Amino acid sequence: MSSDAAPHVVEDLFGVVRLLSDGSVVRGDESVLMPAGPFPDVPGVRWKDAVYDATRGLKVRVYRPPPPGAGGEEGSKLPVLVYFHGGGYCVGSYDHPMFHSCCQRFAAELPAVVLSVQYRLAPEHRLPAAVEDAATFFAWLRGQADPWLAESADLARTFVSGVSAGANLAHHVVVRLAARQLAADPVRVAGYVLLSAFFGSVERTVTEAESPASVSLTAAVDKLWRMALPVGASRDHPLANPFGPDSPSMEPLPLPPALVVAPGLDMLRGHMRRYAARLEEMGKAVELVEFAGEQHGFSVRGWGEANDELVRILKRFVGQMK
Repeated sequence: MSSDAAPHVVEDLFGVVRLLSDGSVVRGDESVLMPAGPFPDVPGVRWKDAVYDATRGLKVRVYRPPPPGAGGEEGSKLPVLVYFHGGGYCVGSYDHPMFHSCCQRFAAELPAVVLSVQYRLAPEHRLPAAVEDAATFFAWLRGQADPWLAESADLARTFVSGVSAGANLAHHVVVRLAARQLAADPVRVAGYVLLSAFFGSVERTVTEAESPASVSLTAAVDKLWRMALPVGASRDHPLANPFGPDSPSMEPLPLPPALVVAPGLDMLRGHMRRYAARLEEMGKAVELVEFAGEQHGFSVRGWGEANDELVRILKRFVGQMK
């Protein structure tokens, strides 16, 4: 008899992602974690997909708001919002109805040209794969001549944003751009927005440890990090913890203004508060906005009063960055 043991499950995320001992991955129904809807469409918003990395088949969904009505500045160019979806780096997609609806609303109400970026997922493609994809996207953005963007996008007013893991990814993109590890011109990042940012650390924050109800969520988050980070890395890896022992200092970097949005019921809000506080200590321009009573990822999970207020805050943030 062969002594080789059959592959067994080493990580199981609610049956949605199962990582086996031989490195293979079995995926299940993502609607367990990300409901498919229905999510409303926004009348008049036009969108199309473009390939930004032909080698890997990675796409970006480009959204344009409705043409301006009476009193609008016909022909004036709009700010650009680069958006990375959430999902703990292990699930989710740029074209999921939840993110699609959110990007339509941002395009219409800011208004802005919104670019929703696909990136490779772990554990098939562990970090830094997603960060590398974001770098490839910005190289595409610098050099492309798509008429939709050429006609309406002001690349000198580009904002980088994302929700959850997408916010983590937005942070790393902005840091790389500020450190000149990525070429930017003619793209100029005027600001960045972190929505329900997915950060971690070996040491638990108070908000991670304060509630017994968060125990199962903490276990799920730990599981996501184990599947997303390089094999054997801890939650103090620089890709998880911006202030870990091996994380490069952001103090000398010319970071653009930041808007950090922290839901009041999100167990990860301690990391978001720390992120904003540390930026402030460094003398960086940062605004922390907390939404009492809201859960992680509320920005894409509905169109209630909190979402209306978030859009108003985003509109102000984007409008004041010239």
